[in-house]
Amino acid sequence: MREEEYMQKLVDYIGRNVKKGYTMESLRWALVGQGYSRTSVEKAIEEFNRELARQAPVLKEKPIIKYEIMDENNNPIEIAISWWKKF
Repeated sequence: MREEEYMQKLVDYIGRNVKKGYTMESLRWALVGQGYSRTSVEKAIEEFNRELARQAPVLKEKPIIKYEIMDENNNPIEIAISWWKKF
């Protein structure tokens, strides 16, 4: 098996098991326990994280939410500032 296929197999394994709910740390030690080298496992985890970052949506700026109090005719009600808050 070539190095690229070997690494992609590990990346796919990590991806499937992360979707199942396993943590990265548990997968890391499970793969090391199965006989994979630590360096190849670390490289596969880094590659999985890069693939995951490529698939993640770009976050946009959060919208500003404004609240208005409306009367029964759907007219906005102005709230008067209390006398004490003016000071």
